[in-house]
Amino acid sequence: MEEMENKERDREEIFSRAVRAGKRTYFFDVKSTVGEDYFITITESKRRFNNEQGKFFYEKHKLFLYKEDFDKFANGLSDVIEYIRTGKAPERPEFDYDTASDQNPEVIRTSSRTIEFEDLSHDPDTN
Repeated sequence: MEEMENKERDREEIFSRAVRAGKRTYFFDVKSTVGEDYFITITESKRRFNNEQGKFFYEKHKLFLYKEDFDKFANGLSDVIEYIRTGKAPERPEFDYDTASDQNPEVIRTSSRTIEFEDLSHDPDTN
């Protein structure tokens, strides 16, 4: 049992980089799946004060990014950073479609330039 816990902990500690940015800290962590594929978790941590309890706590938001999505994610991030810096939209198409989103047009609606996602915390089996 202890050997299994050590393997889990080893997978969690492959590589990490923390970036402090004002009141926020971003953690970029490389982790691996059971099948030894790498993925990234990006965690935003903000220090907040709870007035009722009179103490500080950390609010965290986490994003999981898998290696098959690295290029699309990097391209999208690069595009929005370029737009903010220059005010010019990149020449790249708005979306890079894959077969999953082409088969399910409700996942991404391109006609209104709005991306709508289901609430991930909603469990359809509980209705």
